[in-house]
Amino acid sequence: MDTAPDADPSTGRCAEEPAWLALRSVAYDEALGGVQQTSGPDRATATEEEFRAAMSRLAGGVALVAAHDPDEGAAGEDVGMTATAFLSVSLTPPMVLISVRTGSRMGDLLEGQPLWAVSVLAEGQRQTADRFAMRNRISDRLLFADLPHERGPRSGAPLVTGALANVECRTASRVEAGDHTLVIGHVLAAHLPSPGARPLIHFKGRYETLG
Repeated sequence: MDTAPDADPSTGRCAEEPAWLALRSVAYDEALGGVQQTSGPDRATATEEEFRAAMSRLAGGVALVAAHDPDEGAAGEDVGMTATAFLSVSLTPPMVLISVRTGSRMGDLLEGQPLWAVSVLAEGQRQTADRFAMRNRISDRLLFADLPHERGPRSGAPLVTGALANVECRTASRVEAGDHTLVIGHVLAAHLPSPGARPLIHFKGRYETLG
């Protein structure tokens, strides 16, 4: 398999991995009671390289987080972000969680835009994941112009056509966690555009499919 877009050749990590690394750091700290020392009596935490290597072994689905920025241009502009940190938080009421990097365009947008959506990508939508994981993008306008999608009736955000699932959300709370912010949202609507499709998987810095 090829490495993900903008991968670091030394680690094979893709550009958007910090979002899920920050989220999974919190989850693992809670589950294990803190990061265990790996070597040396004075080590308080794992090194960044050790942590990246360990967390890259946790396979996860790939999703496109999207929101509409009404203040960008006359008609506004859609913004997207590839992410592998998308979790169910609560069934009653239905709530989910995403993690966004502090200072990123999505992070800045969601500070003021409470409505957003997540499309869980199918195995044939790797190109979509690649495009929205590119670094230093000036605008997402052209990316969405070439992407089959419809506008969510509850969120106003783009919903990817052919995705395994689309979930529309309204932000309920935000939690700062290191260099990321965990955004917890109430689920306003959930759709299954392609319930029989197979998922796109991210594992060890690469996109995979179920064998």
